[in-house]
Amino acid sequence: MHGRPKPAVHITYKNSAMNRIRLILIVSVMLLGTGLASGQQIPNLTQYVFNDYLYNPAIGGIYDYYQVKTNYRHQWAGISDAPKTYMLSAYGPHKTMPMGYGGYIFSDVIGPTSKLGIYGSYAYNIKVSGDIRLSMGAFVGLTQYKIDLSATDLPQSDPVITQNGSNYTKFLPDGSLGLYLYTSQYYGGVSVMQLFSNKIETIESDSIDYKSVMSRLNNHLVLMGGYKYNINRDFDIEAGSMIKLVKGSPVQVDINVRSIYQKMVWFGVNYRSGDAVSLLAGYNYQDMLYLGLSYDITTSELRNYTSGTYEIMIGVKFNKIKQSATRRKIR
Repeated sequence: MHGRPKPAVHITYKNSAMNRIRLILIVSVMLLGTGLASGQQIPNLTQYVFNDYLYNPAIGGIYDYYQVKTNYRHQWAGISDAPKTYMLSAYGPHKTMPMGYGGYIFSDVIGPTSKLGIYGSYAYNIKVSGDIRLSMGAFVGLTQYKIDLSATDLPQSDPVITQNGSNYTKFLPDGSLGLYLYTSQYYGGVSVMQLFSNKIETIESDSIDYKSVMSRLNNHLVLMGGYKYNINRDFDIEAGSMIKLVKGSPVQVDINVRSIYQKMVWFGVNYRSGDAVSLLAGYNYQDMLYLGLSYDITTSELRNYTSGTYEIMIGVKFNKIKQSATRRKIR
């Protein structure tokens, strides 16, 4: 559900029928906007299997080539001010050393709140046995949390406005660590995100009931794994899963299966516990340019208010710069 359950209380903006804004919720949503009931604070991607680097920095050094990928996700279409997420990543190997570099930027917008981040990564991998390799990596970055106060119905005389102007902004450092074991057929990884467990203080307002409190960015443990089975010269089947665990929140499980035809066209389905069933499709043009599309059919209570969630992924693979028989191929 993009980590965002049904809101526990409402947010009001200018020209809204609601009569006030509750900034404690806004800041909770902003942290990446998950709502108070979940505790999940990192974005979900239905097509995570095509850009798993965003969840595990160790993946930044396992391929023989550089690649650039972008994702756009429109959450809960039909609901006003619903979340929209943009991501752009680039990563690849050192030419001669068993290591890789990369980075990504992302923007997550929910009504007047937004989160903007930039991260860099380093990964080092070693041979374990045969074609089995282990990669170890880290993300380090900076994240901006922002509220557009001009889009709320707070009066200009409110201390929130007089002290912060039209925008409330907070910058915080962030980091992640990851391990990734892989071969040409199967893979498994574990990572810890929001490593620093930063605290953010919500802002006081004379116009609301709430006072200033501390909100913590929780550590997120992310587990992933998958296996590819070759049926014949034309067809492959790949199954994978991602599990997210965070203190105080239900375990979130994604399970996906897809069929790949001539390593060029794929179709699949993804199930996210308590949230959605998703349809996926993609195309790989000459092992260089690839496109992925997905549509989430909402299964939670929000299904009565939204037509679903849409996501698109575009990727570009550059020429191989390192020769290795054990490195993973394009999915």
